[in-house]
Amino acid sequence: MKSVAVYSLKGGVGKTTLAVNLAWASATLSSRRTLLWDLDPQAASSFLIDAERPKAREAKAVFARDLSPVRLVVPTRFERLSLLPADASLRELDRFLFDLGKKKRLEKLLDSLGGGFDRIVLDCPPGLTETSEQVLRAADVIVIPVIPSPLSERALDEVVTHLDRKRLRRGAVLPVYSMVDRRRKLHAAALAANPDWPVVPMASLFEQMSLSRRPAGDIARRSPGASAIASLWTAIENRLAGSGKA
Repeated sequence: MKSVAVYSLKGGVGKTTLAVNLAWASATLSSRRTLLWDLDPQAASSFLIDAERPKAREAKAVFARDLSPVRLVVPTRFERLSLLPADASLRELDRFLFDLGKKKRLEKLLDSLGGGFDRIVLDCPPGLTETSEQVLRAADVIVIPVIPSPLSERALDEVVTHLDRKRLRRGAVLPVYSMVDRRRKLHAAALAANPDWPVVPMASLFEQMSLSRRPAGDIARRSPGASAIASLWTAIENRLAGSGKA
């Protein structure tokens, strides 16, 4: 099992959209047994994937070891894709993890899930929080969506500097230009400056996800947006394979 964290310092950059679509790509395009673990208390990934979710608020109990994470995993309507849903109890998770003082608690929980899954995609809460630091410490690849603008690129630099200074990351950081409109000069200039970065376009298809509660590839697999997700997932798998982590 290998884990892919989708993380951003700030909200509104397409983080959850990427997480849901990458999890679907893993399960459908790569035929991997895949778990989407929603760690954001807003539970947007849990909503978008439209899986049946437990009524009890027990997501935080997993970290206290009061409940096995396997007990909360639910199947989705997509073959080989399961969900570990978020709920409101995760609003208290940062304080709990800080008080607990176990810096590798999430890493050990991931290991406990490894027997049942080939890939785990983690939708992280935004910001440099205790929860996100645990995720970044454990993930094999860290996908960071970046809107093509100086402010977003500055936020990326801050994240990478923070990770390196605290020696948090073990996996490769993969910046991804998100919500791209090539007609905008600012976007075009950013893409020209970093031509090797993957690009996910601005597309109404991604907005449709919240209505149909289906990943983009399931709505329109041959669309430019879904094709961009497929290419991004291939790049992630190549990163894992290239580092001997396939």
